[in-house]
Amino acid sequence: MGQHGDPVVTAVLLCPGQGSQKVGMGRDLAERFPAARDTFAAVDEALGVPLSRLMWEGPEAELTRTQNAQPAILAHTCAVLAAVGPRLEPATALGHSLGEYSAWVGVGALSVVDAARLVRRRGELMAEAGERRAGAMAAVLMLDAGEVETACRMASVEGEVAVPANLNSPDQTVISGDPGAVARAGDFCKARGARRVVPLNVSGAFHSPLMAPAREGLELALAAVAFAAPRVPVVANATAAPVTDPAEAVRLLGEQLVAPVRWVESVRRAAADHPGLPFVEAGPGAVLTGLLKKIVPGAEALTLGTADEVERFLQA
Repeated sequence: MGQHGDPVVTAVLLCPGQGSQKVGMGRDLAERFPAARDTFAAVDEALGVPLSRLMWEGPEAELTRTQNAQPAILAHTCAVLAAVGPRLEPATALGHSLGEYSAWVGVGALSVVDAARLVRRRGELMAEAGERRAGAMAAVLMLDAGEVETACRMASVEGEVAVPANLNSPDQTVISGDPGAVARAGDFCKARGARRVVPLNVSGAFHSPLMAPAREGLELALAAVAFAAPRVPVVANATAAPVTDPAEAVRLLGEQLVAPVRWVESVRRAAADHPGLPFVEAGPGAVLTGLLKKIVPGAEALTLGTADEVERFLQA
C-alpha cells in the first residue's frame, strides 16, 4: 500500500525516446498536478532556459532540435512519475535511447535536474557530431533484423558505414550511418523483401560509429554526476541486461551513443524476469506501447502521458 492505504501498482516502467515530442506536451499535467508543475520548473531552472514554455507553445521546429527534444521528453516522463508518486512501483525500468536516463530517474539512481542537464548536453554533443559528419537514418519495415544487418554490411564500402541502430520490433529496424551507405543499405533491404524503407528526419546518425566524437564529452558529463544505487535494475539498451551497479550504468550510457538500441531483447528480458506484470509507458505518446504489442503479444500495457490518464490511474 502507498500513502493513506492507496493501492500500489507494481509494473515494468517504459520511458520513451526522441520523436515523441510535440507542442503542448505536459501542459495539462502542470495545470492539474503541483508535483508535475514543480518538476517542469526544476528542469527550467537547471537548464537556465524556459524549456517548459517551448514545450507548451513551440515553435515545433525549435522543440524538435535534438538538444531541446531530449530534455523535453525526459521532463515530461519525470513529471508523470512525480504526479503518480508512490502509487507506481517499478519492478524494473527501461527506456528507449534518451529514455534510459528517465528510467534511471524512475528507479531513484539519478536526480531529475542532473538527468535534464545530462540529456541537454547529450543532445548538444549529438547535434555537433551530426554537423561534423552528416549522417542519415531510415526505418526498415517488415524485414528480419538479421537480413537488415547483412544489407548494412554489404552497403558499408569506400569508407562509408551503415549499421542497425534501433532494433525496435520484430518487423522494424532503424539503420544509421553515412547517407550514401544508408541509401545503399535501404536498396539492399528492399531487394531482400522489406516492405518499406522510410527515411527519418534526424540531425545525425544516432547509435552508429558516426557518434564517436560525442562520446568523450558525454562521458565527461556523466563522470561529474552523482549516480546512486537504484532501487531496482534498469535494462540497458547496449546489452539488454539488467544493471544495478552505478559505475556500470555510467559506462553503458557512454557506450549507448555508438551502440544499437537492443529494444526487442530488452523488452523480452524485462517480460521474462517479471512474468505477468503490466508495462506502464510514462511520458509523451504511446510509441513503446505499440512496439510492446509486437514484441510480447498479449502483454498488459498502460500509457501515462496526459493529465486524464494520470487521473484515471490515481482513481483506479
